[in-house]
Amino acid sequence: MVSEVRSMKTMAAMMVVMAGMGAWAQAPAAPVAQPQAPATHATAPVDPFPPVNLKNFTASSPTTAEVNDFLKQAWGFDDNRIWSIAAILKTQAPGVVRVIVFATDKAHPDKLSRNEFFVTPDGKHAIAGGVVDFGPAPFADRRALMRQEADGPAEGGANKDLLMVLFVDFLNDRSKDAQEIANNLVKDIPQARLVVESLPADGSPYAFHSAAEGVCVRKAKGDAAFFAYGQEIYNRQKGLTPETLQAALDAAVVAAGADAKSVAACSATPETKAVVEASIALAAKAGVDLAPILIVNGRVLPPVDVPYDTLKRIVAYQAQLDGISVKVQPTLTNLK
Repeated sequence: MVSEVRSMKTMAAMMVVMAGMGAWAQAPAAPVAQPQAPATHATAPVDPFPPVNLKNFTASSPTTAEVNDFLKQAWGFDDNRIWSIAAILKTQAPGVVRVIVFATDKAHPDKLSRNEFFVTPDGKHAIAGGVVDFGPAPFADRRALMRQEADGPAEGGANKDLLMVLFVDFLNDRSKDAQEIANNLVKDIPQARLVVESLPADGSPYAFHSAAEGVCVRKAKGDAAFFAYGQEIYNRQKGLTPETLQAALDAAVVAAGADAKSVAACSATPETKAVVEASIALAAKAGVDLAPILIVNGRVLPPVDVPYDTLKRIVAYQAQLDGISVKVQPTLTNLK
C-alpha cells in the first residue's frame, strides 16, 4: 500500500494547500462535452484565468465535472478561492491522466498559481507529492471504515454522524499538540465525536507499552480515565528516558484512578496487545502510518500542520458535505 501520509507535510500540501493550490472555493461544474470545456467561478466579475485551449482536453476521464466535484470536496471550505481547469491530458503512462488547474484568490485575482496532479487509471486516486483519494465522494470508503472499526476511547457527541478519529503515540510530542487541538474541536463543534486510536511508533517497545497500559486503564476505569492517563503522560513527556518511563506510566495510571500493578500486569497479556495491534491495523487500512493524524468523516488531516481556525472550518464543511447541521462555537482558547 502506498501510504497517503508517510510525510504529513506532503499530505498537508496536497489536501490543504496542494503544493500552492491554496484553499479552493466551490466552483460550478461545467457540462460534460467533447472536447471538455473547463469551468470557472460564475460570480467572478472579471475572468482572471488564461484562455483555455480545448486541445488540452485529450482524456475522456475524468471529466471536468468530476474534477470540479473533487475540488469542491477538497477546497470548498474556503469561498475566497476560485479556479479554472486548464487541461485534462492523456500521458505516456497508460490510463494515467494529467490535470492542470489555475487558482487564485478573489481579493487578488492577479496572483495566479498553476497546479497539477495526476489521476490514476482506476479513477480513485490523485497524486501530487502524495497520494489522496479522488472522485466526487473521495472520503466515503474511509468514513465507512472508521464508523465500523474505530472503537477506541471516545468523548464528545453521542453518535458517529460527525466522527473524528485521532491516531496518537503517547510518547510523541506532536501527538500531545494534536490531542489538545482535538479537544478544542470537540468544545467548538459539540456535535463532533472524538475517538482516539493508538498508533505507536514503528519498532518502539516503549510506545507500544504506553499504548497497552492505556488499554488497561480504559478497561478498568472507563474512557474518561483513559483520557486522564494520556494527558498525564503528555505532561511528563519532557525528559523521559527508558529508565524513567515505567515510573511515569505508573504515575499516569494512578492519576487516572487505576492501580499501577494491575495495569502493568494487564498490559503484558496477549489480549491487550491484540487491542493495540488492531488499532495499528486500522490505521494501515486507512492508509495512515504516522501519528498524529486526524480523520474527520473519512477525510485525512494533519492536525498540527493546519491553522486551527482553518481546521475547524474544514471539519464544519465536511459535516455540511455529509448532510450534518453543526453549530460551531467561537474559538475560546489561544492555540499554538
